Amino acid sequence: MKLAEALALRADAVKRIEQLRTRIGGNARFQEGEEPAEDAAALLAEVGEVIAEFEDLVRRINRTNAASPIGDVGTVTDALARRDALRLRHSIVTGAADAAVGRGQGGYGRQLRSELKMFSALPVAELRAQADDLARELREIDTSVQRANWEIDLLD
Repeated sequence: MKLAEALALRADAVKRIEQLRTRIGGNARFQEGEEPAEDAAALLAEVGEVIAEFEDLVRRINRTNAASPIGDVGTVTDALARRDALRLRHSIVTGAADAAVGRGQGGYGRQLRSELKMFSALPVAELRAQADDLARELREIDTSVQRANWEIDLLD
């Protein structure tokens, strides 16, 4: 099985666990004289099995990511950490540029000469260029991770 397939199975397991959680909650109590639509105990047993499968997949995925090299970045785990850091940095730089131009801030613009004038404390053009560079690097590393996911075999 390829790593990408295991990732898809993990995502399916998460969805299934949440569906079962909802169904268990909806059937855990019932009114006197009526029967619940589903057996909550059987649903609990089923969710236990799905969680065990999820745990096995996560262990195998983590083991594979830690052992699999990807380009000059290091391992897949290293690339994922870099991608997360780039996403965070891009979000902060973009947010800073938006704040510097006044986007997302309440109020209104200056209408009279007597009103206070607002100035940017940050170089917006430089921040936008930096955000563009970060977005490009993020796309590149994301593409390499996605490619690796389809090339790497899942470890046991």
